[in-house]
Order: sequence, then C-alpha cells, then structure tokens
Amino acid sequence: MSSSAPIEAIPPATSETEEPPPLEGWRTTAANGLAALRAELDEIDDAVHDLLMRRARVIEAVAQSGKRSALRPGREASIIRRLLARHQGSLPPQALYRIWRELLAATTGMQDGFALAVCDPHPGAAYTQLAREQYGALTPLRAHHSPSQAIGELSGGNASVAVLPLPSETEGWWTALLHPDIHVVARLPFWTVRPEGSPSVQALVVAPFPPDASEQDRSLIGLELEDDVSRAKLTAALTAAGFAPGMVLLRRDPGAPVAHALVEVEGHVAADDKRLDTLAAARRPTVLGGYAVPVGGAA
Repeated sequence: MSSSAPIEAIPPATSETEEPPPLEGWRTTAANGLAALRAELDEIDDAVHDLLMRRARVIEAVAQSGKRSALRPGREASIIRRLLARHQGSLPPQALYRIWRELLAATTGMQDGFALAVCDPHPGAAYTQLAREQYGALTPLRAHHSPSQAIGELSGGNASVAVLPLPSETEGWWTALLHPDIHVVARLPFWTVRPEGSPSVQALVVAPFPPDASEQDRSLIGLELEDDVSRAKLTAALTAAGFAPGMVLLRRDPGAPVAHALVEVEGHVAADDKRLDTLAAARRPTVLGGYAVPVGGAA
C-alpha cells in the first residue's frame, strides 16, 4: 500500500455548491467590462484634450502680456520638479517627464518662432538627440560642426537657443560669453537617468537672454585673470567672496596676456551680485548665466 495520501476527487455540484457561469456568458461579461473600460479611457482622453486646449488658451494670453521671452528654462524646471514630487501610481516618472517636455516645447513654439541650433561633432548625432529630448521632436533644428557656427545662428536671429558641448579647458567657446550678449540658460540632460540607447553626452544651452531662477540652481562665472594665477588661489578667492565653487576651468592661450577661467558656483547669481566686487584674484568677473540643477529618478 502506498504511503502517500490519495488525491481527493472533486465533489460533484450540489444545491449548496455555486454553479460556474456558462463559458459563453463569462466571455460576454468580460467583453462588456472591457468595452466599459475603453469607454472610460475615451472619456479621460477627451478630458485631457479639453485641458490641453484650455492650457493653450492661457498660453496665448501669456504671450499677449508682453513678457520678455517665450522660453523660461527655470520656470519649466520648477514645473517638472513640482509634478514629479506629486506623482503617484504606476505611470513611470520618466514618461511624465517626456509628456511635459513635449508639451512645454509645443507651447513655447506657439509664442514665437522657436528654433534650435546645435553644435554636433558627434558621429552618432548625440547632441542633436539630446536637443530633441529637451525641446521636442518637431522643433525646427539646424546642426553645425562648430560652437561658433551654432552661436552665430543666435546672432543672426535664426535660432532661439544653441545647444553646445559641455565646455572644457581645451574647448574655449565659453570665452565668447565674457561679452554679455549671450548667456547660459540650461544644462542637458535635465533627466539624468539615461536609459539604454539614449545619448550620454552633456551640453549647455545658450540664448540671447539671461536665465531665470528655479529654486535649485547653479551659476557660471567667467573671469579674466593674471596669467600666473593658480587654480588654488582662484578657488580660495571665490570662497572668501562667499561663493561655493564647484567646477573650475582655467584656460591659458599661448601668447595671450591674460588667462580665462570658468567657475561653477551654487545658487542663482545675478549680474549685480555684490560678491563679484570682492573677487580679488579676478580682473573682470562676468556672470555667464546658469541653469536649473538636473533631476533624476528610477528609470
């Protein structure tokens, strides 16, 4: 005799046992439920569309108010941070970010002829992809091989902003910003968690207007220095003036009578910040602009 217990037979249905619904009836009930869910989705889509059209009408009113620029990078960053902070449920936060980046790009384009110039020396067009990620898939865009060409599009009025590779000590395009007609207004990517296949490069965005604050910002200060000023001396001078320096780029061109420095500091620094007057190591400090600190989340 086997020691294992026998499998119990399923008892036949009795008057006390609930009969399962007929198979065809179950299919009909499920189909009706799915149809109801689809109808609810249609109602939600219509409601979302109504709100988008309402938002567009408000944007039109804002455009007629005479404000200085359609693009407000700091304001856009604040909107996205606020929405991410209140976000709940199973919709991935990066999807929320993508939806709003396209929405913000579209409404910016409503207010004036918004167009992009991109310096893209990358063989895979990584900077162009990065610009599209921030400013929308359908925004007019011209790609160039050099920063000077992209900046020239701003001067010629052919572009609203230029996307340029992150500066370095060997690539000195940022020294052109020491003359305060063009300013850094954003840093890319703003969404820092990079899913597979997305561009891994970083860039700064420059525009013919100063940046607006977003509550969490960093600023860039350009300086002319005596040629023999060291990085350590400059950092000490910045700290003594009340700045919290981060990145410090020091560029010395052969034969030039002065050196140039690009310094990243915490916070939003205005052009009339009194601390700039106390920088003992610098001849001419200039606020080159700034950017909202990028965000990230679970991809």
